[in-house]
Amino acid sequence: MDRSPDTCWISPLCDDAGMADRPGDPTRTAAQKAGDAAEELVASRLAEAGWTVLARNVHVGRHELDLVAIDPGPPAAFVVIEVRWRAGRGYGLPEETVDHRKRARVRAAAYGLLDRGSLPDGSAVPRLPLRFDLVVVEPEGRVRHHRHAI
Repeated sequence: MDRSPDTCWISPLCDDAGMADRPGDPTRTAAQKAGDAAEELVASRLAEAGWTVLARNVHVGRHELDLVAIDPGPPAAFVVIEVRWRAGRGYGLPEETVDHRKRARVRAAAYGLLDRGSLPDGSAVPRLPLRFDLVVVEPEGRVRHHRHAI
């Protein structure tokens, strides 16, 4: 795996507390709940690292952005974060699931959000450089953060 300066390695978690099921829509499948828990874990880890998480599961047209946040930097950036979770490596690394179609959908949603000019809560989209990151959560609690990945 690439350990370039654009890849930030977050230390493994000590426990699985962040992966616990949370109450919500009873129609969600176990896999969807695991994905929700992974997003929650990533959002809390970013907040602990000093980031400002602006919104989760932002719908722009037919597309969705998992997380949008501000990386305090330096340099500060408005970051769109795609979160990936996989139960195992039987079909490869979670990073390998982000193909050119997924990249195109994430970029289309991000540019649509910029065109709209406001976040779901009505606040303005920050006027900062835009960056696309990928964060991967593995079942044993290891989290990998890849900057400029999409």
